[in-house]
Amino acid sequence: MVENGSFPSQRRLPLGDEIFLDHVGHFVRNPQSANRALTRAGFAPAPVSIQVNPDPNGGEPRLTGTGNMTATFSHGYIEVLFKTADTPLARQLDGAMARYPGVHLAAFAVAEAAAAHRRLAKSFRVQPLVDMQRPVEIDGATATAAFTLARVEHGEMPEGRIQILTHRTEHAVWQPRWLSHPNGALALAGITIAVADIEEAAQRFVRFTGRAAQPAALGQTIALDRGTINLVSGEAFTQSFPEIAIPSLPFVGAYEVKVTSLKSLERLLVNSGLTTWRLSQALAVMFPDELGQGAWMFSQAA
Repeated sequence: MVENGSFPSQRRLPLGDEIFLDHVGHFVRNPQSANRALTRAGFAPAPVSIQVNPDPNGGEPRLTGTGNMTATFSHGYIEVLFKTADTPLARQLDGAMARYPGVHLAAFAVAEAAAAHRRLAKSFRVQPLVDMQRPVEIDGATATAAFTLARVEHGEMPEGRIQILTHRTEHAVWQPRWLSHPNGALALAGITIAVADIEEAAQRFVRFTGRAAQPAALGQTIALDRGTINLVSGEAFTQSFPEIAIPSLPFVGAYEVKVTSLKSLERLLVNSGLTTWRLSQALAVMFPDELGQGAWMFSQAA
């Protein structure tokens, strides 16, 4: 289940027709508690920001209904999302958390979201292409992190909010001051999703990503230009993650983070009182309750 990952260059963003695993998102109720939980696991999260949609007519930006904080790596990042207003997007967040608190978002980066949107429309019901932004601070001044999102209609990908995006402001997201973490986190390398029908889920993810699925020891794997998607049965997930109760299927139950040193990481996590166990060449760690149900897989970077 743990893949080597593919990091072809120091580039953070894709070129041409490349597609990268960009970030995963925890849906939570209390951002302050989630911040403390990330810190306990050795991440260094950036401050909370409130997400907005620009007004196309030049008026005040409109709340999307969610706010976020991020733990940003040299490649990829973790996002924590919480409700800020009663909007359709926020109601989706509420509905997802009613099923289980935890990871409900996986975002894939491409060079041009509009082209991805046209491709998705051939296989899925899609939402209109949308620009989103959030305020950030750069050198003491307020700046903007901007993105273009290609999203399918709710329910088209039952695994959660599965979306494609294009980053418009790399410098605002990957600020050097947020890239160093006490746990040595370097890169988001893969996600593991437990599903009821592996073949059906694989076919959808193939259409969604434009990349082929290959048989793997516990299910099927889709290798992207950077990062992997691992689709497994509920039984296979429980075999690898016996500490994690599956709330229902589908379940985005784990994701992999590359670190500089597993030995140093293990010491930090044990001292923090987190539940850990060895999983092949990786260290599995149960999420603190404040981040929901699921687990990290930490593996050592080559």
